[in-house]
Amino acid sequence: MATTTIQVSRDTRDHLAQLAKERGLSLGQYVEQLAEQQPTEAQRAERLAADRAALRALTGCDISDDEFDQAPDVLGNIYRIAAEKVRAARGDAA
Repeated sequence: MATTTIQVSRDTRDHLAQLAKERGLSLGQYVEQLAEQQPTEAQRAERLAADRAALRALTGCDISDDEFDQAPDVLGNIYRIAAEKVRAARGDAA
């Protein structure tokens, strides 16, 4: 595999090197791992299109992309409700 050099500040290099060491990786391996974990805009768009196609196929509903974009954030609402219940159970202020 061909390699290349990237320029970052010394502090950033040292920070990344420490993180890599703590994970038992070389700095190059760690940077590669970080890059693999971050999809590009095109990859995110492909994933979104595939997810929407799968939902259309599973539900039998021909929902347009505009309708998907207008839909409520169901998962976000579930997380919000769950967090509110946890705070209420602990007696935290909302």
